[in-house]
Amino acid sequence: MLTTPVYGSRKDRIIQVLFLTMTRRWLILADDLTGAADCAIALGGRGLAAVVTWGDIENVRSQEPILAYDTASRSLSADAAAARHREVLASQPVSGRFFFKKIDSTLRGQPAAEIAATLDCLRSRSGSAFGVLSAAFPAAGRTTRNGRILVNGRALEETDLWRRDHTYPKADLVNVLATAGICSKKVLLAAVRSSQLKSILAGLADEGKTVAVCDAETEDDLRLIAKAALQASPASVFIGSSGLAHALACLDVSKIVEPLRIPASKYGILTVVGSLAEASGAAARRLNETGTVAYFPIEPEILRKNGAERAAVAVTIKERLAGGGDVLVKIMNNGSPDMSLGPELVTSLADTLEITVPVIGAFAITGGETAAALLSRFGVIGIRLAEEMEPGVPLGLTLGSLSVPIATKAGAFGDEYSLIRINERLRAVRTRGSFI
Repeated sequence: MLTTPVYGSRKDRIIQVLFLTMTRRWLILADDLTGAADCAIALGGRGLAAVVTWGDIENVRSQEPILAYDTASRSLSADAAAARHREVLASQPVSGRFFFKKIDSTLRGQPAAEIAATLDCLRSRSGSAFGVLSAAFPAAGRTTRNGRILVNGRALEETDLWRRDHTYPKADLVNVLATAGICSKKVLLAAVRSSQLKSILAGLADEGKTVAVCDAETEDDLRLIAKAALQASPASVFIGSSGLAHALACLDVSKIVEPLRIPASKYGILTVVGSLAEASGAAARRLNETGTVAYFPIEPEILRKNGAERAAVAVTIKERLAGGGDVLVKIMNNGSPDMSLGPELVTSLADTLEITVPVIGAFAITGGETAAALLSRFGVIGIRLAEEMEPGVPLGLTLGSLSVPIATKAGAFGDEYSLIRINERLRAVRTRGSFI
């Protein structure tokens, strides 16, 4: 029974009743696997079943309330990334789901082109789509002020993340969107925290093709944006990272999903660090220092050329896992890595580790490209998510020919102890056969 009061015009009352009583169904589009997973578990964390998938979109017809799809477009050109998003949306029904375009919180990849393609496709099929963008993820140190992204209080352009991998000349979000022909307006922090936020967003929605770029520094700011956007327009399309997804999840009335249960396993945990981010490197060092894992640092040149040495390493890893021992594999970063080699290296690593599949008891991966390459090669077609261990680190069960507990983490998320915590949680799930 609805007990919350509903005010305003008849149109406002209808929107508010739907807002207060619906359990929303979501389609999330992300440009990499870890992003798809952390956004999906954020939306599903209140009890809604969430699934992440990738590959042949024609076969994706999930009935789960939360469906996240990895378009694998992070490394594509702007035109190719846009085409990929149009292809995915063309294959999916646009009625019955809300839409979330997940973007990287440090603007890697081609977010502007992907946002433009997503909004254009939805407008052509349903008549309207109002983009509401908030890139903040406060739990991971990402905030926005004056339409610019800050990382732990520093301008994004001043960080190693930007220097190592960026597409745009500067990180002002209005300018970024303009590169793809998107008209946008900034909704500054004072407006976000004012009583006029809903009317401001409603006015922008009425303009037809203007995207609202909203500042946010806290989870409360994101909740204000989420609530106002849902009430301002029934055609709102949410654009951001899992920070905004968490805010939307707080507004849902959800049912409790039965906890996942699996057979207990005697095999070890395989942890693979493919990301070059310093956060992942520090976490790998800490995990190795515990003495609980066998450490296999692999040089890029071995992955590129030396088939015999790779094969020998794979056999040793398989033996360790089969005996119940845990393994840490890391692609080494030698100073100034050639980022263009990433796809080649992770593909080679997937080839190398394929023989370990029968003896993997649980799996932890950092880096979206690494996760997608390994899981696809291992016969995994999706992940049924169970919980969010910490911000940006979802835990779930792989779907397909390999069914094991898995935790994924974007490379730059977490701290130096993240992989230790992940391994401890996976060990508990693996030995108990339960996610509770």
